[in-house]
Amino acid sequence: MAIIGAIMVPHPPLIIPAVGRGGEAQIEETTHAYKKATESIAAWKPDTVVIITPHSVMYKDYIHISPGDGAKGDFSRFGAPNARYEVTYDKALVAEIEKLASANDIAAGTLGERQPALDHGFLVPLHFLANAMGSPLPCNFVRIGISGLSFETHYRLGMLISDAAEKLSRKVCIVASGDLSHYVQADGPYGFRPEGPEYDSKIMDIIGRAAFDELLAMPEDFCETAGECGQRSFLIMAGSFDGIKVEAEMLSYQGITGVGYGVAIFTPIEPDNSRHFINKQE
Repeated sequence: MAIIGAIMVPHPPLIIPAVGRGGEAQIEETTHAYKKATESIAAWKPDTVVIITPHSVMYKDYIHISPGDGAKGDFSRFGAPNARYEVTYDKALVAEIEKLASANDIAAGTLGERQPALDHGFLVPLHFLANAMGSPLPCNFVRIGISGLSFETHYRLGMLISDAAEKLSRKVCIVASGDLSHYVQADGPYGFRPEGPEYDSKIMDIIGRAAFDELLAMPEDFCETAGECGQRSFLIMAGSFDGIKVEAEMLSYQGITGVGYGVAIFTPIEPDNSRHFINKQE
């Protein structure tokens, strides 16, 4: 199996000490879980880490994959310009994903680059990966955004990431970067909606069972009302495990800042024909 593991993580800039300046203590449980999740990736020793971020370039009808040799980014926007990171991209894997997307009529690729600098949806997990893996980073990266396209399209792209990694004999880990609902608490920055905690409860249950068919079947209008951030990131990750039995380890959930943060680890076990979820729906 080319996809050797995956994690689901949030991306609050607050969790970076240079940004939080002590405020990160309120989400210490998430920090501990984050460290464990990224240490798992370090132990797997991937050739390439694919980070899916909702804060890269986003189009309504096209999933953007960052082109080029690599990229840099920092937390200047959040008052910490010295927290800087740099990655090298796996250009061959990007090209193969783009080729397969074209062949399968999925609107995804490297066109339309407008934001080459790494965004915080990429940088927050990268911070923890750098701590876990050491410097210089011992692997290459792929940066993939999300789009307004359907849940199924994002899941299918995940399937193609797995196919591309298999074809190139890459050992790949997936990082599904995404917060949960932004409407968890009335005193949070975005306020409260009853769909917020309902969404978070459903996601944590679904993810904890690796029930990716249920993730795929969630109503898009409900997810939108709930103010989700990472649903499509999670679906790309789930698609990369299509046809594979997966062991899920739920590490933590916190919603004390008004935004839901969930952390989980996913380990592939063996091929499982009952887990071809797109075929079931069709």
